Amino acid sequence: MKERKPNANWRGRLHEIIYEADTPLGKAFDLLLFALIILSVVLVMLESVKSFDIKYHRQLLIFEWIVTIFFTIEYIARIVAIKKPWKYILSFYGIIDFISTIPLYISYFFVGSQVLLAVRALRLLRIFRILKLVKFLGEASQLKKALKASRAKIAVFIYTVLILSVIMGTIMYWVESDASGFTSIPRSIYWAIVTLTTVGYGDIAPQTSLGQFIATMVMILGYGIIAVPTGIVTSEFTKQGLSEKGKIHLNTQSCPSCAVEDHRDDATHCFNCGSKL
Repeated sequence: MKERKPNANWRGRLHEIIYEADTPLGKAFDLLLFALIILSVVLVMLESVKSFDIKYHRQLLIFEWIVTIFFTIEYIARIVAIKKPWKYILSFYGIIDFISTIPLYISYFFVGSQVLLAVRALRLLRIFRILKLVKFLGEASQLKKALKASRAKIAVFIYTVLILSVIMGTIMYWVESDASGFTSIPRSIYWAIVTLTTVGYGDIAPQTSLGQFIATMVMILGYGIIAVPTGIVTSEFTKQGLSEKGKIHLNTQSCPSCAVEDHRDDATHCFNCGSKL
């Protein structure tokens, strides 16, 4: 048993650095990770500029390999640091980490796979995991609960918008002639959605007086519709903020066994697998 203690302590320290953000080393690791994610995404964007890529291709490749090797080591370290590695590997962030790291390696074995390098931009999603820092944790938890609580209302709202788009598109198809671009009901529905959401590409425009009057009504209706989902989420967010007062707050501690987060401050065991924290 004594021979296992050094290994357990080493794994525990590694777990604290990688999975938690309420320790000095954990915060430093998250800040380094944040900087490398931003650098990686910037490199992906610069590589898409042909003139810049031709001039600095070698430098971009070297930086990308440095970043990729770091993320590869981090991915392996995350697997090693928990007792149930498959919990991390099959998790959302585990899949994102793998998909965003592997393209550079694949590009050297398969011809034409360079297009997959753009997938590295998925690393940007990992910033949400880094924002588990204490000062963001409560707000992120409230926002997540607010979005979850308002999903039914938002679904009804989207369904209503689709119905309005179908109705208005069908009417415009009947009112306008083929010369105006309303050549079919699906194309007219496309116009209705673009107009109702106030995007207004301008590729299709009504020519008749009646069609222009209907378009005006759709535009005005669109301004009112934009505020609906914002109001729904804001209302639920306010409710969540009021209900959180006086409650026990969550911390950034991650389970060393299954890597589940969002434990209560007074928790001694993981709520998911029961392992000791």
